[in-house]
Amino acid sequence: MRDAIISGLDNPSELEQLYRKNKAEFKENFNSVYTDYQEKPIVKFWYERLNYEATDISWGSTKELKFLFIAAIIAGFLAKLPDILTIEEDFFYPRNIGFLVFPFLTFFFAWRNKLSKNKILIIAGISLVSLLYINLLPNEPDSDTLILACIHLPLLLWVVLGIAFTSSGIKNYKKRLEFLSFNGELLVMSAMLVIAGIILTGITVGLFELIGLSIVEFYSRYIIIFVLPSVPLLACFLVQTNPGMVNKVSPVIAKIFSPIVLVTLVIYLGAIIASGKDPYTDRDFLILFNIVLLGVMALIFFSVTEGWKEDRLGSNKYILLPLALVTIIVNLIALSAIIFRISEWGFTPNRLAVLGGNILILLHLLLVTFQLFRCSLKKLNISEVGRSIVTYLPVYFIWVIVVIFMFPLIFGFK
Repeated sequence: MRDAIISGLDNPSELEQLYRKNKAEFKENFNSVYTDYQEKPIVKFWYERLNYEATDISWGSTKELKFLFIAAIIAGFLAKLPDILTIEEDFFYPRNIGFLVFPFLTFFFAWRNKLSKNKILIIAGISLVSLLYINLLPNEPDSDTLILACIHLPLLLWVVLGIAFTSSGIKNYKKRLEFLSFNGELLVMSAMLVIAGIILTGITVGLFELIGLSIVEFYSRYIIIFVLPSVPLLACFLVQTNPGMVNKVSPVIAKIFSPIVLVTLVIYLGAIIASGKDPYTDRDFLILFNIVLLGVMALIFFSVTEGWKEDRLGSNKYILLPLALVTIIVNLIALSAIIFRISEWGFTPNRLAVLGGNILILLHLLLVTFQLFRCSLKKLNISEVGRSIVTYLPVYFIWVIVVIFMFPLIFGFK
C-alpha cells in the first residue's frame, strides 16, 4: 500500500481509489509517507483530511446562545397561554401549534442569513396574516374546512421557513435541496432529543415515586408542555453549529430504512388483499393509507437529498426505484378510493382536499420515478433527480394556499 500511495501522489483519482479500498490501511501508510513528501500540496491536503479531529460539540456564538434561550422561553410561554389566559385548549392548540415553532426557526435563519428588510417584512406579513386569519375563523369544532386549514397551515409556515433558509437562492434548486436535507437532519436530531427527554422524564418521575410523591400530572402539564416547543429549536441549533453530528447518521438511516420499508410495503399490500380490508368503504383505513403514502414518499425524498450531498446514490438507487413504483401503486389505490367515495356520496371539503392532494402527489411521484429510472440506467446524475423533487414544490404551495384560504369561503366555513 505504501508504494502504491507514493506512485499515486501525482494522480488524485488513484489516491482516492486506494483510500476507498481500505481506509484504515491507507491512513496508516499515508502517515508514514507524509514526512518525506510533506512539501507537496496534495500530501498536505490528504494529511489534514485523514488526521482532522473534530472538536467537542460547538455551542455557537454568544449571540446565538442568547437567541436560543430567549426563543425557547418565549415559545414555552406561548405554549402555556391557554392556562395563563384561560383560553380553551381545543381552540388554541389546533390553530396555533405551528406558531410555537416555525416563526422562531424562520427568524433564526432570517437573522443568520442577514435577509433584506423587504424579505423580512414579507415573511413577517405572511406570518401575521396567517396568525390573524386562523384565529378569526368561526369557532366550529366540527367544521371540516377549519380542520383542513389547521392541518395545512404548518405547511405554509414551513414554506416561509424555506424562504428564510434559502435567503437569496430561493430559485436555486441546490439551495432547495439543502433545505430538504436540513429538514431530514432536523427530524433526526429532534427524535434523538425526544428520546433523551423521555428517558429523563422516566428517571425523574421514578425518583419522586420512590419518596411517595406523584408528579406525573404536574410534570406533563407544566414542564413537558413548556419545554416541548424548544426541542426543534435546540435541534436546529445543533444541526447548524455541528453539521458533522447528524451528517453521518442521516445517510445510514436512509440506506437502512429504504429496503425495510420496501419489503414492509409489499407485504402490507398483500395483507390488504388477504384480509379483505379496503379503503373504498372504510374511511379510517383510507386516512391511514394516505398517511403511509406520505411517509414513504418523504423517505424517498429524504434518501435522494442525502444521496445528492455525496453526489451518488450507490446501490440505494436500485431500492428507491422499486420503492417509488410500489408507492405509486399505493397512491393509485388511495386515489381510486377517494374517487369512488365521491361518486357514491358526493363532494365534501375533506374528499376534495384528499383528491387534490393525491393527484398532486401522483404526478410528483411519476416525475421522480422517471428520473430515478434514468439515474439507474446511468443516463442521469443524482442532482437531476433532486431537481425534479424541488422544482415541483411550488405546486404544493399553491394547493396549500387554496385549502387554507379558499376552502372555507367555497364551502361556507362548513
